[in-house]
Amino acid sequence: MLSFPHLVVLFVIALVIFGPQKLPELARMLGKATAEFRKMTNDFRYALEDEVRELERQTRIREEEAAAAARAALPASAPVPAPAPPEGAVERGAPAMQELGHVLPESLPAPAPETAPETPQQAVTAPDEKPSDDHTAV
Repeated sequence: MLSFPHLVVLFVIALVIFGPQKLPELARMLGKATAEFRKMTNDFRYALEDEVRELERQTRIREEEAAAAARAALPASAPVPAPAPPEGAVERGAPAMQELGHVLPESLPAPAPETAPETPQQAVTAPDEKPSDDHTAV
């Protein structure tokens, strides 16, 4: 990138070559050309991203249709295979997680079932009371 002294030297050279009358017009044209170039590159980038998204969507639809056709071809008694995990996902109970000492949800003990009160007398209800206000005059 150009430093400030380099820019000053370029400005002086442009001033000598084009003159003080043409320099503002030249700067204006350069600014418009730069803005148009940025607009064109942004439009191209957005169009390219839209095409990539559309291709991904079509691929996903084809994969879903193939999976549905495969499930329809299986007999009713055959087990249905689990869908493939997303790319980069780690399966539950993976050995790498166990080696690191992480506790997996399957290995936790089941919580004790909560018991409801057997009789209505055991249920405790709070009476509806207004909070006392210490600042009221008596």
